[in-house]
Amino acid sequence: MPSVLILLAHPALERSRLNRRLAEQVRGLDGVTLHDLYEAYPDFSIDVPREQALLLEHDTVVFQHPMFWYSTPAMLKEWQDLVLQHGWAYGSAGTALAGKRLLCALTTGAQREAYTPEGFHGCTIDELLRPLERTARLCGMRWLTPFVTHGALRMSAEDVEAAALRWRGRVEALRDGREEV
Repeated sequence: MPSVLILLAHPALERSRLNRRLAEQVRGLDGVTLHDLYEAYPDFSIDVPREQALLLEHDTVVFQHPMFWYSTPAMLKEWQDLVLQHGWAYGSAGTALAGKRLLCALTTGAQREAYTPEGFHGCTIDELLRPLERTARLCGMRWLTPFVTHGALRMSAEDVEAAALRWRGRVEALRDGREEV
Protein backbone atom coordinates (compact mmCIF):
# COMPACT_ATOMS: atom_id res chain seq x y z
CA MET A 1 0.00 0.00 0.00
CA PRO A 2 1.41 3.43 -0.88
CA SER A 3 2.13 5.63 2.11
CA VAL A 4 1.54 9.35 2.52
CA LEU A 5 3.68 11.84 4.46
CA ILE A 6 1.86 15.08 5.25
CA LEU A 7 4.23 17.89 6.18
CA LEU A 8 1.95 20.29 8.03
CA ALA A 9 3.32 23.83 8.21
CA HIS A 10 1.11 26.30 10.04
CA PRO A 11 2.77 28.64 12.56
CA ALA A 12 -0.45 29.18 14.54
CA LEU A 13 -2.37 25.94 14.10
CA GLU A 14 -4.28 26.49 17.34
CA ARG A 15 -5.90 29.57 15.75
CA SER A 16 -6.67 27.91 12.43
CA ARG A 17 -10.14 26.44 12.04
CA LEU A 18 -9.52 25.03 8.58
CA ASN A 19 -5.95 23.68 8.61
CA ARG A 20 -6.46 22.28 12.10
CA ARG A 21 -9.63 20.49 10.96
CA LEU A 22 -7.96 19.16 7.81
CA ALA A 23 -5.18 17.71 9.96
CA GLU A 24 -7.62 16.21 12.45
CA GLN A 25 -9.52 14.53 9.64
CA VAL A 26 -6.47 12.50 8.49
CA ARG A 27 -4.64 12.01 11.78
CA GLY A 28 -4.39 8.32 12.59
CA LEU A 29 -5.28 7.03 9.11
CA ASP A 30 -3.44 3.82 8.27
CA GLY A 31 -0.62 4.50 5.83
CA VAL A 32 -0.61 8.23 6.58
CA THR A 33 2.00 10.08 8.64
CA LEU A 34 1.00 13.57 9.76
CA HIS A 35 4.15 15.51 10.66
CA ASP A 36 3.64 18.99 12.15
CA LEU A 37 6.86 20.84 11.36
CA TYR A 38 6.23 23.74 13.74
CA GLU A 39 5.53 21.31 16.58
CA ALA A 40 8.58 19.17 15.77
CA TYR A 41 10.95 22.12 15.36
CA PRO A 42 9.80 25.12 17.41
CA ASP A 43 13.35 26.50 17.24
CA PHE A 44 13.64 25.85 13.46
CA SER A 45 16.53 23.44 14.14
CA ILE A 46 15.54 20.81 11.59
CA ASP A 47 16.89 17.28 11.95
CA VAL A 48 17.86 16.73 8.31
CA PRO A 49 18.70 13.00 8.55
CA ARG A 50 15.36 12.34 10.28
CA GLU A 51 13.46 14.29 7.63
CA GLN A 52 15.26 12.55 4.79
CA ALA A 53 14.49 9.16 6.37
CA LEU A 54 10.80 10.09 6.58
CA LEU A 55 10.81 11.02 2.91
CA LEU A 56 12.38 7.69 1.95
CA GLU A 57 9.69 5.80 3.89
CA HIS A 58 6.78 7.34 1.95
CA ASP A 59 5.56 7.27 -1.64
CA THR A 60 3.65 10.55 -1.57
CA VAL A 61 4.72 13.80 0.08
CA VAL A 62 2.16 16.50 0.90
CA PHE A 63 2.91 20.09 1.78
CA GLN A 64 -0.11 21.23 3.81
CA HIS A 65 -0.07 24.93 4.57
CA PRO A 66 -1.89 28.23 4.33
CA MET A 67 -0.89 30.60 1.55
CA PHE A 68 1.26 33.24 3.25
CA TRP A 69 2.40 36.23 1.21
CA TYR A 70 2.04 34.25 -2.03
CA SER A 71 4.23 31.46 -0.69
CA THR A 72 4.66 28.85 2.01
CA PRO A 73 5.13 29.61 5.70
CA ALA A 74 8.76 30.13 6.75
CA MET A 75 9.17 26.68 8.30
CA LEU A 76 8.32 24.89 5.07
CA LYS A 77 10.78 27.04 3.13
CA GLU A 78 13.48 26.34 5.73
CA TRP A 79 12.66 22.63 5.52
CA GLN A 80 13.08 22.70 1.72
CA ASP A 81 16.34 24.64 1.94
CA LEU A 82 17.90 22.17 4.38
CA VAL A 83 16.36 18.78 3.56
CA LEU A 84 16.31 18.81 -0.24
CA GLN A 85 20.08 18.73 -0.55
CA HIS A 86 22.05 18.63 -3.78
CA GLY A 87 23.40 15.14 -4.29
CA TRP A 88 20.50 13.66 -2.32
CA ALA A 89 17.25 15.13 -3.66
CA TYR A 90 18.54 16.50 -6.97
CA GLY A 91 21.66 16.74 -9.08
CA SER A 92 23.41 13.99 -10.99
CA ALA A 93 23.61 11.75 -7.91
CA GLY A 94 20.48 13.09 -6.18
CA THR A 95 17.79 10.55 -6.94
CA ALA A 96 16.36 9.80 -3.48
CA LEU A 97 12.94 11.27 -4.34
CA ALA A 98 12.71 10.17 -7.97
CA GLY A 99 9.32 8.67 -8.75
CA LYS A 100 7.64 9.88 -5.58
CA ARG A 101 4.60 12.17 -5.79
CA LEU A 102 4.26 15.70 -4.40
CA LEU A 103 0.94 17.33 -3.58
CA CYS A 104 0.31 20.80 -2.19
CA ALA A 105 -2.71 21.10 0.06
CA LEU A 106 -3.19 24.76 0.73
CA THR A 107 -5.73 27.15 2.10
CA THR A 108 -6.33 30.76 1.22
CA GLY A 109 -8.11 33.49 3.08
CA ALA A 110 -9.49 34.99 -0.13
CA GLN A 111 -12.17 33.56 -2.36
CA ARG A 112 -11.35 31.64 -5.56
CA GLU A 113 -12.21 34.68 -7.74
CA ALA A 114 -9.34 36.62 -6.17
CA TYR A 115 -6.87 34.19 -7.76
CA THR A 116 -7.50 34.95 -11.43
CA PRO A 117 -5.66 37.30 -13.79
CA GLU A 118 -8.57 39.73 -13.39
CA GLY A 119 -8.97 39.14 -9.65
CA PHE A 120 -7.56 40.93 -6.64
CA HIS A 121 -4.25 39.03 -6.69
CA GLY A 122 -3.84 39.21 -10.47
CA CYS A 123 -2.68 35.62 -10.95
CA THR A 124 -3.74 32.02 -10.44
CA ILE A 125 -2.86 29.59 -7.69
CA ASP A 126 -1.05 27.49 -10.29
CA GLU A 127 1.18 30.46 -11.09
CA LEU A 128 1.93 31.01 -7.40
CA LEU A 129 2.75 27.33 -6.93
CA ARG A 130 5.14 27.19 -9.90
CA PRO A 131 8.28 27.24 -7.68
CA LEU A 132 7.02 24.19 -5.77
CA GLU A 133 6.10 22.44 -8.99
CA ARG A 134 9.57 23.14 -10.39
CA THR A 135 11.12 21.86 -7.14
CA ALA A 136 9.16 18.62 -7.49
CA ARG A 137 10.30 18.19 -11.08
CA LEU A 138 13.93 19.01 -10.21
CA CYS A 139 13.77 16.21 -7.63
CA GLY A 140 12.27 13.78 -10.16
CA MET A 141 8.90 13.77 -8.41
CA ARG A 142 5.44 13.71 -10.00
CA TRP A 143 3.53 16.94 -9.37
CA LEU A 144 -0.09 16.25 -8.48
CA THR A 145 -3.02 18.59 -8.92
CA PRO A 146 -3.08 20.76 -5.77
CA PHE A 147 -5.84 20.50 -3.18
CA VAL A 148 -6.89 24.11 -2.65
CA THR A 149 -9.52 25.39 -0.25
CA HIS A 150 -10.35 29.04 -0.77
CA GLY A 151 -12.08 31.49 1.53
CA ALA A 152 -10.97 30.08 4.86
CA LEU A 153 -11.66 33.35 6.65
CA ARG A 154 -15.36 33.32 5.80
CA MET A 155 -16.17 29.61 5.86
CA SER A 156 -19.06 28.37 7.94
CA ALA A 157 -18.58 25.41 10.26
CA GLU A 158 -20.42 23.27 7.72
CA ASP A 159 -18.10 24.42 4.92
CA VAL A 160 -15.03 23.63 7.05
CA GLU A 161 -16.36 20.15 7.74
CA ALA A 162 -17.16 19.57 4.05
CA ALA A 163 -13.62 20.63 3.10
CA ALA A 164 -12.18 18.30 5.74
CA LEU A 165 -14.19 15.38 4.37
CA ARG A 166 -13.04 16.17 0.81
CA TRP A 167 -9.46 16.27 2.11
CA ARG A 168 -9.81 12.90 3.83
CA GLY A 169 -11.12 11.43 0.57
CA ARG A 170 -8.16 12.81 -1.36
CA VAL A 171 -5.65 11.46 1.17
CA GLU A 172 -7.30 8.05 1.20
CA ALA A 173 -7.17 8.00 -2.62
CA LEU A 174 -3.44 8.82 -2.53
CA ARG A 175 -2.82 6.17 0.11
CA ASP A 176 -4.85 3.58 -1.80
CA GLY A 177 -2.90 4.15 -5.01
CA ARG A 178 -5.59 6.05 -6.91
CA GLU A 179 -3.81 8.99 -8.55
CA GLU A 180 -6.52 11.65 -8.41
CA VAL A 181 -10.06 11.96 -7.16
